[in-house]
Amino acid sequence: MTGVRRDILQAIGNTSLVALREIAPENGSRILLKLESENPTGSMKDRMALAMIEAAERDGRLTANGSVVEYTGGSTGVSLSLICAVKGHPLEIVTSDAFAREKLEHMRRLGARLQIVPSEGGRMTEKLTRDMVELAGKVATESASFWTDQLNNRDQLAAYHAMADEIWNQADGRIDGFVQSVGTAASLLGIGEGLRRHDERIVITAVEPSESPVLSGGTTGAHMIDGIGAGFVVPLWEDGFADQIERVSTEEARQMAGRLAREEGIFAGTSTGCNVVAALRLAEQRGAGTTVVTVMCDTGMKYLSK
Repeated sequence: MTGVRRDILQAIGNTSLVALREIAPENGSRILLKLESENPTGSMKDRMALAMIEAAERDGRLTANGSVVEYTGGSTGVSLSLICAVKGHPLEIVTSDAFAREKLEHMRRLGARLQIVPSEGGRMTEKLTRDMVELAGKVATESASFWTDQLNNRDQLAAYHAMADEIWNQADGRIDGFVQSVGTAASLLGIGEGLRRHDERIVITAVEPSESPVLSGGTTGAHMIDGIGAGFVVPLWEDGFADQIERVSTEEARQMAGRLAREEGIFAGTSTGCNVVAALRLAEQRGAGTTVVTVMCDTGMKYLSK
């Protein structure tokens, strides 16, 4: 897009795809990283928040100046706060002290009202996720608000299909694998579906915290990776869609996020660290001359306090 944009919402999407230079497999394959930090709030969730709100506006679930409710670990809340601020929708967010203070303050600055659910020592657990979801549903019912309900909302998939087309065009159709960590599973499903429309042979890898590996048949547990690992099998997860599931620990994710900053100049959060750890594993499996794409989910500026 060229010229003057009508508003900040037109700045969502069309982010860069860059090759990692130093953090690279020894076999000569390459890893490409989609820089979703270039979106207005510094997160890929700007895409899905806009898609959910605009779909509800189109079909009448959300009226002009109607209020919105969501539970969120942070990035979705910040993105919804931006969209609702621009479109004039009051927003109430159910969140927790388990998540980065920067995200909570960002939501407040954009005009959202927050309800904070206490965590167990700042950790993500199944109970915390379910408590937030339950409270969001209650708030939506009592206030007659539109609940975006990101765990079940399939309107967001269209945004990720468009993101897949961006990736395909930027990579000139040279993609052998795609890696994405799982929160609601929408980005894995939407981008994976979009890429497979171009080439059904692309290998899809899902990533989850090794401390709570419920998607790969393990037991629920606590971890400290914002935005992923709900602690239970989320509704949008489709068994068999991903070719494989990689487990990455909180410490591995943190270490890789540090390496990305020091070695590549890419300042990202721990979910991005997860993605790159798993992308390296997949690239080693796929062999020389192959290309694996993964996502920089958001900027590390959201996590300075952590």
